[in-house]
This record gives sequence, C-alpha cells and structure tokens, in this order.
Amino acid sequence: MLNGSLLLMLFFGSITGKAQNKIDPQKGLKDYYKNYFPVGVAVSTRDLNDPAEVALITRQFNSLTPENAMKMAPIHPEEFRYNWGPADSIVAFAQAHHMRVRGHNLCWHSQAPHWMFYDKQGKLVSKEVLLQRLKEHIYTVVGRYKGRIYAWDVVNEAIADDTAKFLRNSLWYQICGEDFIFKAFQYAHEADPKAVLFYNDYNAERPEKRARIYRLLKEMVDAKIPINGIGLQAHWSLNEPSANELVKTIRLFSSLGIKVQITELDISVYPWEKNMRRLRPNEDTTYTPDREKRQTAQYAMAFKIFRENKQNITGVTFWNVSDRHSWLNLYPVIGRRNYPLLFDQYLQPKKAYWDVVNF
Repeated sequence: MLNGSLLLMLFFGSITGKAQNKIDPQKGLKDYYKNYFPVGVAVSTRDLNDPAEVALITRQFNSLTPENAMKMAPIHPEEFRYNWGPADSIVAFAQAHHMRVRGHNLCWHSQAPHWMFYDKQGKLVSKEVLLQRLKEHIYTVVGRYKGRIYAWDVVNEAIADDTAKFLRNSLWYQICGEDFIFKAFQYAHEADPKAVLFYNDYNAERPEKRARIYRLLKEMVDAKIPINGIGLQAHWSLNEPSANELVKTIRLFSSLGIKVQITELDISVYPWEKNMRRLRPNEDTTYTPDREKRQTAQYAMAFKIFRENKQNITGVTFWNVSDRHSWLNLYPVIGRRNYPLLFDQYLQPKKAYWDVVNF
C-alpha cells in the first residue's frame, strides 16, 4: 500500500505533467528556492498562535513580514505611546526559528495616526513639526529592531493613482511636498546604516505607473538618497501582469542599480477593481476549474521569471499564509471569498504550489 507522501507525489506529478522525482513533500518553498532568494510571508500574531499555521510557516518560509503590527498607527497610536507587543512577538518568533524579518512600513498615507498631522488645536502642523515627528518615529522604531530587521519598506505607495498626477495628494505631501520621501530614507539610514531600504508600491508593472515610479526612484538615486531597492507589491490577478510587462519592470528598475523584491504576492481570481465594494448580481465566487488552471499558469509564469532574474531579485514574500485568512476576503469587496495563495483554506497546497516548486 502506498503511503500518503508517495500518493501526493504521484497525484501532483500527474496533474502537472512534470517529473515526479523532483517533488519532495518534506521540503518547503524556502528549500526549493534556497539557491535563488528567500521566500517569505506576511503574518499576524493570530497566525503565530495557531499550531497548524505555525507548522506551515516554519516548513515553507524563511522570512517574515509583519502584516500590520509595524504600520504607524498600530505601533505608534499616540504621540508618546508605542504599542510594541505584536511587533516584538513576530520578531521574537522569527529569531527563534532562524528567519529573516522585513519591516513594513515606516511611512504611508494609510494607517497613519491622526495625531501625526495635527496640533492640539486641530490644525495641520508645519512641515518642520511633521518631519520632526517622522524622524522621531523612524529613529525609535528602526532603532528598536536594529540588527534584527534586515530590510524596511520605508515609504509605501507615494505615487498617485490618478495617472495625470505624479505623487499622491496625501497629508504627507500636502504639508511637506516630496521632501517627506527623501527624509524618511535619510532617517531610516541614520537609524540603521546596515538596513536595506525599499520604496514599495502596487501596479508597478503597468507602463504608465511604472514610468512614474521610475521617475521618483531615479530622482532619488541621482540625489544620492540611501535607497537600495524597489518592492513590487505583486497584488496580481489572472489577467495581469503579462510575462512581457513583468520582465520589462524588473529590468527597468534593476537598471538603476537597485535590487527588486516581490513584497506582497498574491494572485486574485477576480480582476483588480480597487473601487468596487459590492458583489455584482449573480457573480460566481467559486474556485472554478478554469480559475484554478489560469491561476496555476500565472504563478508558474511569475516564478519562472523570478528564477531567470535571480541576480536582481533578492526576495519573494507572499501576502498572508493561505486562502483561509487572505486580506482579499475583505477587500475590496467585504466577504467575497478569494483564493489567491498557494495554500487553500485547509492549509493544503494547491496545484499552483506544485508548479512553483517543480522546475
């Protein structure tokens, strides 16, 4: 009688049509990609308190990103109060399991606390006051984890969604202009000179946004701002990006002499519709065989390109552990189940997983 592991190998070897002897169910993503780049995952303390998820995380990944615990509002809710507990526990878990940590993030228009931008009378603070508050925040957070966090997403999503504009019209920008971006990188470098510093954004594979991100990064590189890499969030779909656009993106940003990381990878089974908030009438929300097939092909394509560009890609991180708790089950349509990751809601590998590891 065949044991479970062998049955698994035979089954997935047959559905992928690839050599069965390349698959070892005892290995994880980190093992298959040990000669390419670290493979990480975004986690919350909830994940680290679930034994089944812990087993999956420690087998599959060798890098962690705190999903929300280090964002400005959660970690610094009041001017003179920090909430270190969740972030500390994630870093401690990573250290205990010999995993790297990516810090996420230091400056973002979303999940920024109200107090950061206003004085006691409720008026917007001056540029000088806001930059000083930003400096104190970055010095404190980066300083606390110096030597334990190897990389930081310093500035997140500063490019405007409006294609006719350059930078997002956030309170950061309204008060400081683009200086907040440059200063954030300066402060992070001063707080930990050895940390690898990233600008992080989504839809960077779309030509028009890619061009604006490139413009910002080139300006920073030319001005000797201490930026080391670009984080491609990689919240993708069955429809995009194409292989051609993904390759163009990696090569363009690499031409600046900076590294590329895939920082928030998932592949939605729905189109990217940021402003849609409700289900369409009679919308099919099941994980159909067609969606599974197309998602598997999209993952296989992406990882093939990652492998081919390993000289420029220094990490790949998934955004959430499994379909069970994906953020896409809440966004943009609350309660619409999505199936964007390599592991299903029962923490089992999907067909896409086997195509990713069998190369």
